[in-house]
Amino acid sequence: MSGKTLVEVGKVHIPEDADFRHFKSICEDSDGWKLEVNKSQTMVWTKANELSDFKMVKVRSIFDDIDAATLYDVIHDPDFRKTWDRTMLEAGELCAINPNNDIGYYAIRAPGLLKNRDFVTQRSWLDCGYEKIIFNHSVYHAKRPVKKGMIRGTSYLTGNLPAWAVNKLTHIFAPKVISRIHKAAKSYSSWKAKNRPDFKPWLYPEQMMSELPRFNPDDIVSGEKLAASSESLEEEEEGACKEADLEDEDY
Repeated sequence: MSGKTLVEVGKVHIPEDADFRHFKSICEDSDGWKLEVNKSQTMVWTKANELSDFKMVKVRSIFDDIDAATLYDVIHDPDFRKTWDRTMLEAGELCAINPNNDIGYYAIRAPGLLKNRDFVTQRSWLDCGYEKIIFNHSVYHAKRPVKKGMIRGTSYLTGNLPAWAVNKLTHIFAPKVISRIHKAAKSYSSWKAKNRPDFKPWLYPEQMMSELPRFNPDDIVSGEKLAASSESLEEEEEGACKEADLEDEDY
């Protein structure tokens, strides 16, 4: 794997070219990755990592009937996401850092008896025309403290799910999400034509900078308190939820 990155969980960092190259190298790297799923032009790999006992998950899919610009819009558009993301409980942007970075909140309904998860992330994106990159990492924002009954997750796997659940999500959930995104992308143009067609703040920085509050460094808080508040919920979940409790329909 080539390149290094200064992106670190809990810290706001404006990515440089090296950070985007590092992320791209992870996507293209094959060393140590195990192919778990290869079906309908969608492939899912897993890989052990040094951060925890849980595996990283990587998904690649080929869409022959969707152009890159449309897919880029679909992934960005928070209003359109409400129409296709069945797991989303709540989502929204908290502030704008600069024209290519924001901080947002995303809460999901977990399958079966698993505790629901939520995430606060800094999202970063780069549109070079010939390729488009979006990635995020977790930060801790004062406006979104941990909620009771909700486990605060991170944008990488760090023990927030039992090992058997990660296996289920790899083989069932990841391909299903890709399928839903593909289906949604095919209807995006017609939907967008009726829903603020000219509003795309991820493409037009002046729209984002005028709509969202500006980033305040004082709003970024320590992750230690957040981690402690979720710890007991994770322990409770580990013992309470078993693989037999989950059906494929839960994903």
